[in-house]
Amino acid sequence: MKDSNRDVTMAERDQLVLRRTLDIICGKWRLFILLNLGEHTRRYGELRRMMPDVSEKVLIQELKSLISLGVLEKESFSEVPPRVEYRLTTKGRGILPHLNSLHLIGAPFMED
Repeated sequence: MKDSNRDVTMAERDQLVLRRTLDIICGKWRLFILLNLGEHTRRYGELRRMMPDVSEKVLIQELKSLISLGVLEKESFSEVPPRVEYRLTTKGRGILPHLNSLHLIGAPFMED
């Protein structure tokens, strides 16, 4: 019986980990944000120019979500005009090597 309970606990943990992973990468623009930041620190305006198809509202929402998940950090400077910079956290940088695997999933499905 204990082994059965342990299996359920491990399965539940696996599901929680998968849900957290999906929280991080799901969203139409999250992977693009991660790729555009990479190892760089970027200002909001830079990110906005790198992703011209995303609305300002959606980009701000996605950035806030990634910050709350611990993937990004935001630094605000008290300057005129205001300056805000975004960068990946240490945990966020750990995602970068795995993005190539996601690319490999989609590549065979591209139309010729």
